[in-house]
Amino acid sequence: MVEDGGNDFLVDGRSTEDWLLHAQELVPVALDKANEVKGFPGRWKMIISKLEQIPSRLSDLSSHPCFSKNALCKEQLQAVSKTLREAIELAELCVKEKYEGKLLMQSDLDALTGKLDLNLRDCGLLIKTGVLGEATLPLAVAGPVAEPDVAINSNIRELLARLQIGHLESKHRALDSLAEVMKEDEKTILSVLSRSNIAALVQLLTATSPRIREKTVTLICSLAESGSCENWLVSEGVLPPLIRLVESETARAIVGHGGVHPLIELCQTGDSVSQAAAACTLKNISAVPEVRQNLAAEGIVRVMINLLNCGILLGSKEYAAECLQNLTTSNDNLRRSVISEGGVRSLLAYLDGPLPQESAVGALRNLVGAVSVEGLVSLGFLPRLVHVLKSGSLGAQQAAATAICRVCSSTEMKKLIGEAGCIPLLVKMLEAKSYGAREVAAQAIACLIVLPQNCRDVKKDDKSVPHLVQLLDPSPQNTAKKYAVSCLACLSSSKKCKKLMISYGALGYLKKLTEMDIPGAKKLLERMERGKLRSLFSRK
Repeated sequence: MVEDGGNDFLVDGRSTEDWLLHAQELVPVALDKANEVKGFPGRWKMIISKLEQIPSRLSDLSSHPCFSKNALCKEQLQAVSKTLREAIELAELCVKEKYEGKLLMQSDLDALTGKLDLNLRDCGLLIKTGVLGEATLPLAVAGPVAEPDVAINSNIRELLARLQIGHLESKHRALDSLAEVMKEDEKTILSVLSRSNIAALVQLLTATSPRIREKTVTLICSLAESGSCENWLVSEGVLPPLIRLVESETARAIVGHGGVHPLIELCQTGDSVSQAAAACTLKNISAVPEVRQNLAAEGIVRVMINLLNCGILLGSKEYAAECLQNLTTSNDNLRRSVISEGGVRSLLAYLDGPLPQESAVGALRNLVGAVSVEGLVSLGFLPRLVHVLKSGSLGAQQAAATAICRVCSSTEMKKLIGEAGCIPLLVKMLEAKSYGAREVAAQAIACLIVLPQNCRDVKKDDKSVPHLVQLLDPSPQNTAKKYAVSCLACLSSSKKCKKLMISYGALGYLKKLTEMDIPGAKKLLERMERGKLRSLFSRK
């Protein structure tokens, strides 16, 4: 059994034809079991639609003249068979209702849908890459001299195909082999290289495995030096991920060679321009998670807070705020360090300007969960929050709404935020063009609305119901729908709000969301339909 990041294959003696037969036998079993399931109708409807596509993909593969001659076909059939077995197991659990929890099963079903998507995609790619077609060249006709060249070309096509298809270890081996061939026979690789191969390489630059990223960079550098595919590389977007990787390497090199200490000294003693340049460099370095602890050991937290308080140029203060935001993104020790050094007070003071900066709000968002309600109130957190929601950029407002979600764990804080006047400003945010801004605004309202007095404030705003109903839109791009359902459920106790919801089309949206298993949608729909029936009978 080989662990390979999601697919593991049994090393056995079964032929490709055996695996094909096995997969073909599993499909009707999986479909029968899936059709028996009553729960999670939206998710199983999606899974069934994908299961129904598998036979045609298997047929496409098996009808190819070289189906049984290529190792990729066998591996793909093993992957499909594994996914089908998983579908059968999950269907049986759902039929018997013997799963651990609803949310966990929803997550498992979403993962299954993703695997089916990947299987269908890889089956299609196996044909499209041309790796099978290359093997159909008649070697006997080509003659004995051409045989080695044809075999080499076929092998390279298979290696290039493995950049797009197959499991993680397969991609590692393919990159190693391609790098070796590139050293010895660059022309042959370039002769069979296609744009889709370049696109696959560019995608591997963002892989989670550092080894994959490093090997991909090596191969891309060799291709770039050949001078044959610069246009393809650029048009497929190679520059942004390469720049990010270079910045990460540069940051490690600066830290490793003792470059942090002189930069910190410049922030403390340099002139205004040098101070800003040093702060900017440290801000960039702090974006790399692996070096943040090294920066902390050099005293960067206190220096950035001092710069925030006393920086000569506004740019220096902005870089300091961004640096603190980076440092506190995912490190509890650094969060505690910033708080103990007085960072919360300094960040709040920095927000008093006419255009509160997103970076400072982002840093506060990272910190507020570790500060008590009393501490935040005494430091003046609430009026600054209102100031950002009124006057900040959309990004700053979004960070402020996220901060509200993080501090709303207590009834007391929910009450204080409502009294501070945040609710009308969050309702206004629901009009934003950005999906992310609408989502976090709806999430913040959902946190606050559970308190009766906050619910009354939401009801008072004439735009709240129309905006929230609009956020029931079932499209995948709308990520706010589950929070909109939660908010409207709280408002549905009001007859006036319920009538407004119906008039703005909430029933149609909720029917679709119920099919999609959006939490709370079914219950809200039933409540609204009961109310509609009562009003119908009362009129008679």
